[in-house]
Amino acid sequence: MQHKALDLSKAVLIDAHSHLDGYEGELDKAVDEISSHKIYTVSCSMDIPSYQRNLEIAKKSDRVLPIFGIHPWNARLYSDRLGELKPYIDESPMLGEIGLDFYYVKDKTLHQFQMEIFEYFLRAAKRQDKIINVHTKGAEREVRDILRKHNLKKVIIHWYSGPLDVFRQMVEAGYYFTVGVQVLQSQRVQKIAAELPEGLLLTETDNPGGWKWMRGEPGMPALILKVIEKVAAVRKTTPERIIEIVEMNFRRLVGGKVGI
Repeated sequence: MQHKALDLSKAVLIDAHSHLDGYEGELDKAVDEISSHKIYTVSCSMDIPSYQRNLEIAKKSDRVLPIFGIHPWNARLYSDRLGELKPYIDESPMLGEIGLDFYYVKDKTLHQFQMEIFEYFLRAAKRQDKIINVHTKGAEREVRDILRKHNLKKVIIHWYSGPLDVFRQMVEAGYYFTVGVQVLQSQRVQKIAAELPEGLLLTETDNPGGWKWMRGEPGMPALILKVIEKVAAVRKTTPERIIEIVEMNFRRLVGGKVGI
């Protein structure tokens, strides 16, 4: 199906995980695509400067939601600066990108810093009843255990491609999952996308870096259409139905706390 065949006249597309601060010369084009395709875009942050840039970008479009987090790759930089994080956590409507990464971060001496930052955010999320947007790469079981420990319910698991038993346990816990551009080529992600209960499905791009990692060029917002079409194919339904499901799920998750 061609993109132009989709009836988007009343739809709101949801990109529940991106990094708009990662754009350079393509930023204005990306914001234009967000507007023209009606893509409600959650722009996750990697650290304080990343969040500050996302706040500035959000001034360009009311379809952009900037949220604050410390990515596990940057945890060491903030492990002794927790007090600096509090005002940003307090003002952010969701928290992310946060989590653990034991796959790309091979140095095990750095994993403890990730755990400290992650748990700091989880305690705040619990107190403030906030949605969290979570990275799990190579640490899926550890993330599962920590989320259980903190008894958090408003959880978005970002770009999951890990063990299927852990995926199923997270599904049982009621966590939402974003399916992104890797669904276009990964059989494992396609299996996850097919098996995921309808009520827990969200879509993402991880722009601009996800597509760049896969194809060598920055991803643009309209990639969400390709994701939607592939998810529809593996779930044996229509793109229009996936759009409807994802918008409904996202609205239910946020509970009117952000404007879409």
